[in-house]
Amino acid sequence: MPTKHEQILQHILSLEVGHKISVRRIAKTLNVSEGTAYRAIKEAENQGIVSTIERVGTVRIERKKKENFERLTFAEVINIVDGQVLGGREGLHKTLNKFVIGAMQLEAMMRYTEAGSLLIVGNRVKAHELALNEGAAVLITGGFDTNDEIKQLADEKQLPVMSTSYDTFTVAAMINRAIYDQLIKKEIVFVGDIFTPYDHSYFLYAKDNLDRWYELNEQSTHTRYPVVDERQRVAGMITAKDVIGKDRNLLVEKVMTKNPIAVQEKTSLAYVAHMMVWEGIEVVPVVDPSHKLKGVVSRQDVLKALQQIQRQPQVGETIDDIVSRNLEAVEEDQTVFQVQVTPQMTNQLGTLSNGVFTALMTEASSRVLLHHKKGELVVENLTVYFIKPVQIDSKLVIKPKLLDVGRIYAKIDIEVFNGKKMVGKGLLMAQLIDR
Repeated sequence: MPTKHEQILQHILSLEVGHKISVRRIAKTLNVSEGTAYRAIKEAENQGIVSTIERVGTVRIERKKKENFERLTFAEVINIVDGQVLGGREGLHKTLNKFVIGAMQLEAMMRYTEAGSLLIVGNRVKAHELALNEGAAVLITGGFDTNDEIKQLADEKQLPVMSTSYDTFTVAAMINRAIYDQLIKKEIVFVGDIFTPYDHSYFLYAKDNLDRWYELNEQSTHTRYPVVDERQRVAGMITAKDVIGKDRNLLVEKVMTKNPIAVQEKTSLAYVAHMMVWEGIEVVPVVDPSHKLKGVVSRQDVLKALQQIQRQPQVGETIDDIVSRNLEAVEEDQTVFQVQVTPQMTNQLGTLSNGVFTALMTEASSRVLLHHKKGELVVENLTVYFIKPVQIDSKLVIKPKLLDVGRIYAKIDIEVFNGKKMVGKGLLMAQLIDR
């Protein structure tokens, strides 16, 4: 039987897109406490099936597919520009395909305005009317209002007419920034992108005999399996070490390891990779918020995803992407690296940011290990000494040196020079993921 939390999520999913949701109404409809309803609505917001808008409330929206992250709903636009809805609230859940800045003659503006777009314009009432008739939403800048006929037309068309106090240029920059941030999120790989789903996973029930483990062992490529109870909740893990030498008629629950490590679909690939190295495990169960088994993720899945990421072109660049792109090996020595300090790498004082400094050291260390065919690193500890500030446009030389390296661990000494002066020094300890 599903929990109250699951029942609320299922209820929200069953609502029509555009339906308004409130904590009190959910609590009354499903006979649950307002605290339980609030937590479930927050979870629904995290899953991207509802959106909370100031002065409007919480609205059921269409969940965006990952490949359409470069698109926003009008509800998200309202939150980005800190605006208010003047009319057409029923259309807040809809997705905009593009936005058009109305800084041109009316006829020229309409050539670019089409269904599903957002016209960003000032107090030009005729432009508001023409846009709505074309199937486009309207965002009025400068804090201006519009007339009642336009608001009524927006309600009829179910297309939002919104207002914000920001100017047109600022609004366009804010929406661009939001799209860019979502593109970066798109590049982050989660467990949900790579795991083996429930239907294709191997697992045992707690009341199974150990004979069942031997059957699975002949079918699968690994020897570690989740154990679930009668409600499909993960109760333990069982491995070859637990089974060998034991009576095959024993129940699985007698030999399994209880309370195993588990992850959810929204857990990042980086976290899972670190955990697998740290704990020395090869398969991790993937569960939902109620701890029901959704599938498994293996070390092979993680390594394959890491290799694919390295071949992917980055659409939205993070600081790590900028560091990686600018760091180059010195031609005569593939274990010494150089980088020029760009404006994006600096702080408000115009010197190299401490965070970028450590990212440069980590990236250089990673490349040295790859050069020696030692696999990917997971940083365990990094001690950094910032000896001198580094100015913008400086050219740094980074010299990582392997002090000790084994099958699992590595210790690396890193020196950073600006010309002939040492500007930083670090000692990095890392665990290795075999390739």
